[in-house]
Amino acid sequence: MYATNVRNLKKNPSLALREAEQAPVLILKGNEPNAVLVHIDQSFTEATEGLRPALASSLYRDGLISLGKGAQISGLPLTEFIAHLASLDIEIVRYDETVKHEVKDVSAWLSL
Repeated sequence: MYATNVRNLKKNPSLALREAEQAPVLILKGNEPNAVLVHIDQSFTEATEGLRPALASSLYRDGLISLGKGAQISGLPLTEFIAHLASLDIEIVRYDETVKHEVKDVSAWLSL
């Protein structure tokens, strides 16, 4: 699913229209979902089926929401949302630059 904000939509609406041919496009106002752009050739039911889990997965993958908030947006129980993310190969546990330092700190503490 492609996501864009209002500013980028104003600058380049044709990109959003091209993306809508493939899948619904999420329009963000600030960092909050505001609207969905659906291609007219798709039936509304077909376009919106699975939209909430797809939206939540996309936002979680991009680091915009927490795992719990993603489950809430998707409408799935937490365990099912985790399984949904796993089926999309989206990692649940995220590693960042602080992990190496934390491992060193814990290792030093454990060696005492």
